[in-house]
Amino acid sequence: MTAPARDELREHLVQTMIAGDVATPRQNNLKHYRLMAEGAPYYQFGLELKSSWTERSVLEMMVERCGVDPDPHHVYGDDTIDPDITLDMLEAMGARVGRAARRAETVVIATGHPATLSPLYQAVARALAGAGCRVLTPAEGWTYEIDPGWGDPETRRIVYAEGGVAMLEGDDGRAHHTHDPYPMEAMLRELASDGGAPSIAPGGPTGEETEVWPDLAIADHGWAGAAGQAGIDTVGFADCNDPALFAGAAEGKIDVVVPLDDGISPHHYAPMTAYLLAHAGLTPSG
Repeated sequence: MTAPARDELREHLVQTMIAGDVATPRQNNLKHYRLMAEGAPYYQFGLELKSSWTERSVLEMMVERCGVDPDPHHVYGDDTIDPDITLDMLEAMGARVGRAARRAETVVIATGHPATLSPLYQAVARALAGAGCRVLTPAEGWTYEIDPGWGDPETRRIVYAEGGVAMLEGDDGRAHHTHDPYPMEAMLRELASDGGAPSIAPGGPTGEETEVWPDLAIADHGWAGAAGQAGIDTVGFADCNDPALFAGAAEGKIDVVVPLDDGISPHHYAPMTAYLLAHAGLTPSG
């Protein structure tokens, strides 16, 4: 796909509700802002955030960094994401990804939204590998149990989609949504160990054990939070009900957060993907 011009992509973002008036409920946003400010672990995304956050300061920060409605009396209905902030941050992400490509950096790529964002991440992974970057694939098969809130505990394991994009799979064989930082933490533990981890090099999967550490993480949810907390340059995406990554950016732990509705049909992200790659100076591969 040819990269759209900025004004064309802005119109597309608004029309598809990736940004602009979005379907994310305001009441859900405010609940998450309160829980993050209270330090609830599920809403920290693996980041050790300052204790000075309040529900009001989180809202003010989200107005600035995401473009949600600034009215504190708006407590019910839909919310907003400023499409110009989305575009600005997409361009900033493109610049950092482009620098990774020029330097042939080592990267990790992961998503907690495999049903919607996988094609975007896979396109970036392929383009970076084509530019000479090493895409790491540590801790494949690592498992842990979650409480789904009903029935028995369920197992989740780290798997890698084509291109080297980490995600979680259940015993049902399906990829699953997650906010958890634990999988990225497991990946980084393996990378920090003597054994290293296999990777996807420019020539394809190597299967070789190498002692390496990521220069860049491209991720969302807890995958991004854990990487940023570990001191890795981290860029990624977040919805307006996921304040932790934006707070991490405000505290200097996350480099770039692109605000968007992360639950839109995957094909609607294709123009945005092309725009990102163009600003990175990369062409689609594969």
